[in-house]
Amino acid sequence: MILHPPPSDDHPTATPAERARAASRSTWVSVWVNLVLTAAQIAIGLAARSQALVADGLHSLSDLVSDFVVLFVNRHSHKGADAEHPYGHQRFENAATLLLGALLMSVGAGMLWSAVNQIATPSSGGGVQAAALWMALVTLAAKELLFRYLLRVAERLKSSMLVANAWHARSDAASSLVVALGIAGSLAGYTFLDAVAALIVGLMIVRMGWRYGFSSLNDLMDHAVDEEEVNAIRSTLVSTPGVAGVHDVRTRKMGDMVLVDAHIEVDATLSVEAGHDIALAARERVMQQHHRVLNVMTHVDPWHAPVR
Repeated sequence: MILHPPPSDDHPTATPAERARAASRSTWVSVWVNLVLTAAQIAIGLAARSQALVADGLHSLSDLVSDFVVLFVNRHSHKGADAEHPYGHQRFENAATLLLGALLMSVGAGMLWSAVNQIATPSSGGGVQAAALWMALVTLAAKELLFRYLLRVAERLKSSMLVANAWHARSDAASSLVVALGIAGSLAGYTFLDAVAALIVGLMIVRMGWRYGFSSLNDLMDHAVDEEEVNAIRSTLVSTPGVAGVHDVRTRKMGDMVLVDAHIEVDATLSVEAGHDIALAARERVMQQHHRVLNVMTHVDPWHAPVR
């Protein structure tokens, strides 16, 4: 799994209901693909005596579990604000991404343990059979197609959780490629390569799980959005009629949404009501022009015109 850059703003922002429906539909596609692949990989891997294919099947099983996590979170993260969650439930997505990262790390560690044992104490049974290679190639093609579909949906919805799930599918395609090469080497007479392939898959999964877990943990610790987006929000505030200046613009992520705090400067001679109206207009402009912004908290500071 590779950390992917934020989706572009070329696509129109979907409503929460549209996001929920599309996320649910794409995740169910992933569920059925992983269900079929899990059963086939483990069954054929055992029959064809390929540890690498069985390991890849367990990886697909972890995908199946993660898909159900995504479905659960997708249902709850789009709930509106309530008395106990005044900012909404968007951080369900951050928590889900952290959980997916931990799941990947645990599955990868199990694969590493099994592969090391296999290399240290080779099995005395027969070698890998050709059916394992065909299954690995079918899995490779299916995972790559699934990745492209999920990423297209994730970028349209601007969902970091769905992007994580899409790149999870791409990591599966990469691991299936390694498995296919290992099985091919084993069939060519280098029997240890099947276990080596399982070892490499385990390392890939642990690394990917760590990167996604660390990224989501940062978001749960009120990580700011990138500087480009902060500058765009600042420009929108400054361009509001009546705003003389802006400082201390701070952001923090709530799932895929953003909370903004900012100090705006208005003419010190204005009434409290006039200053409040300018601050309200600035907030509304940001909410309209930056669709990821969930809320803007403004603090009005007096600005004194320079004496000439």
